[in-house]
Amino acid sequence: MKQHPALAPYAAVHPYGLGDLLHEQARSRPAMPAVIDGDHTFTFAEFHERVNRLAGVLRAKGVKRGDRVLWLGQNSFRVIEALLASARVGAIFCPANWRWSVEEIAFALDDFDPTVVFWQEAEVGTNMRAARAGWSSPNGNWICHDGCPGEDEYEALMATADPAADFDPVETSTPLLAVYTAGFSGRPGAALLSHESLIIMAWQGMMAQAIDEESAYLVSGPMFHVGVMMGTLGTFLAGGRNVFVARVDPVELLESIQANRITHAFIAPPTIAQMRAANADGRYDVSSLFADPQMSDYRIPLVMPAQAPSMKRMGGYGQTEIGGLSSVLWMGGTGAGRSIPFIQFMIADDAGVEVAPGETGEIMARGPLVMCGYWNRPEENARRVVNGWHRTNDLGRRAPDGSLVFVGPKTTMIKTGIENVYPAEVENCLRTHEGVADVCVIGVPDPTWDQNIKAIIVRKPEAAHPPESFIAHCRERMASYKKPKIVEFADTLPRTAAGFVDRAAVDAAYGGGGYPKVG
Repeated sequence: MKQHPALAPYAAVHPYGLGDLLHEQARSRPAMPAVIDGDHTFTFAEFHERVNRLAGVLRAKGVKRGDRVLWLGQNSFRVIEALLASARVGAIFCPANWRWSVEEIAFALDDFDPTVVFWQEAEVGTNMRAARAGWSSPNGNWICHDGCPGEDEYEALMATADPAADFDPVETSTPLLAVYTAGFSGRPGAALLSHESLIIMAWQGMMAQAIDEESAYLVSGPMFHVGVMMGTLGTFLAGGRNVFVARVDPVELLESIQANRITHAFIAPPTIAQMRAANADGRYDVSSLFADPQMSDYRIPLVMPAQAPSMKRMGGYGQTEIGGLSSVLWMGGTGAGRSIPFIQFMIADDAGVEVAPGETGEIMARGPLVMCGYWNRPEENARRVVNGWHRTNDLGRRAPDGSLVFVGPKTTMIKTGIENVYPAEVENCLRTHEGVADVCVIGVPDPTWDQNIKAIIVRKPEAAHPPESFIAHCRERMASYKKPKIVEFADTLPRTAAGFVDRAAVDAAYGGGGYPKVG
């Protein structure tokens, strides 16, 4: 749309990215702590300077607008630092799943084609080095963030970089964060979220969880999950302090809650059980976060004060591709609640035509919160947009009061702990095993993890591989949580009239069920 000439001067006023937000925090809260990670504590002013330095490092390594930066390591304050430095230079930043197998890391390297890779030696270095050795691209600059003799080292490069701010404002719609989501079609894809989407996500996290500048958020969940990013960025937006741990350890979490007077956190249910056992004698003071030493008021992984809107009315609907939770009960309504600002929902048929209230159809979304698309997936991007709406691959309907009701995934999804696993991805892996003739992967109910992954396998003639062989095959090629825990053999698998595996019949015959549903 052509702009009126008299308004042209204001075109330079409106761009506002995540890097601009940090710059403002450094001005308005210079002496307040922004991040805490072990012995590292940095105020907003100090953090701003570090991000300036890291942006300089990225530029020196050849990172330009639209280039990619990959993080291969565990949680660290440097993840947010690298995200913000990428924002400064207009790059796209991806925090990868550090539990990926060598094959999965190699896939991401080829698919994402990063100009710079930040990697970690401790605990995960063997896999990172193996994937690096097999990578075909000569363009990658590898920077070790936790100290690796003989390698480019993060802090050494930072020390020689320019601390002055030097960046051009970016358009709010520019992609910034890439998050690899479980493979709907058997191949994971990196959903690209814009600066604007992340700022809206931060606002939603801040409002829903009652985060303010006095808050301390324990970044104890994996930062490649938007659920964790919502709280982390919400705390950053509010001017609170983010407290990082590399990975989940129940005693370390208890110590951090006590030492840092944590007010908000992301803690999965199995970890809470371990923390209760470790604090059976009440030796750790967790009163800043929980009502008592046994954490009896714990209800959901997003831990927050009892008066927070999300605690008063829990529930909602969302996915990575639409900026996390974007229809929520704390905004009103029933079922999965009502949409937050900056996103629209429509329930439509396969042609993208809205269906009548009460009828089930695909949930479609539009607005600045929705992703910019998947990286390097032109066919999928074309398929997922219809008439200006994003297809979520989820089914829903409108309640009589207009609320959104989530019916379930169009493609079956298994929920194990906090992880989403799509059967197609596990099945594709199992089909590369020499003993598999046919396979169907299902979710079976589990009292601790919600679901376990079970593989029903038809073995090839003469094949006699034991169950452990198929489990090990997946463990070597995928993140461990994706592997089947249970393997059962069958002579044949039931099929529909069209020739596809009848998943409902497999569920009925082999104990499947408990798939995630809300509303």
